Amino acid sequence: MLAIVIPYFKITFFEATLNALANQTSKKFKVYIGNDASPESPLYLLEKFKNKFDFDYKAFDKNLGSISLVQQWERCMNLVQEEEWLMILGDDDLVEPDFVACFYDNLEEIENLKINVIRYATIVIDENGNKVTPVYEHPKLEKATDFYQRKFTNLTRSSLSEYIFRKEILIKIKFKDFPLAWYADLLAVLEVSFFNIIFTINESVVSFRHSNLNISSDSKSHKRKNLAAFEFYYYLLKKKRQHFNYFQRDLILISLEKTFLDNKKNIYFWRRFSGLYLSGLYLKKYVLFMPKLIKSILKK
Repeated sequence: MLAIVIPYFKITFFEATLNALANQTSKKFKVYIGNDASPESPLYLLEKFKNKFDFDYKAFDKNLGSISLVQQWERCMNLVQEEEWLMILGDDDLVEPDFVACFYDNLEEIENLKINVIRYATIVIDENGNKVTPVYEHPKLEKATDFYQRKFTNLTRSSLSEYIFRKEILIKIKFKDFPLAWYADLLAVLEVSFFNIIFTINESVVSFRHSNLNISSDSKSHKRKNLAAFEFYYYLLKKKRQHFNYFQRDLILISLEKTFLDNKKNIYFWRRFSGLYLSGLYLKKYVLFMPKLIKSILKK
């Protein structure tokens, strides 16, 4: 069965999320809600949905999201019982009424193909529920590294709520604990799929809500996002480069270089960046990069 995990903190759009679950045409799912010591109790809302769908609710005493969003995700995931598939749904995101039904409609094929990561079509909505992008669809079967290439050439988008993971593999691999969990979801897609095939369900759409409550909208967290981006690119090049073709590796290198240039005064970045390039893996590229670095310094 399918487990839908909601790491809860903000109540603003939570009722809409619960309504979307109550309206599912298939009730073959269970919801696990983990309250990250929020000052906004959702109990009065949950009371309304008590007989609408099956859910467990846990109020944690300590707030973890402000320290490590990944740790909050993981303790919410630990609430899951016997379900074999797991998704993490944002407390402000929406799923269409046939979301769960479409999962089961495709499950036999998914199992036959030994798929570990399932992805849905998505659309971005604003705080009023208005659509602000077209629907993003994907190839039914796509290699995860090809998806990475499309993502980082601005041909598609990605957010955690659109994915369903095989629980056993996700629990074993875990999310990397990047600052603000920035890129942790994307890395999980790559690693849980073993850099292989993602199965897409385009017949049902997940709505990602973009509002001023999102981390992605918070300009104050720029430095932490930069650190997470650097760690993500560094990890791929240091540990996982064998899974990418030459063009894709170059994309990662370009992204790493850009992140480094934005943080060139950071000694930690200098040490990690130079160590990676001078290890012999990218010595020529390091030499070619130096003029860019000097030019960037002189511009300041």
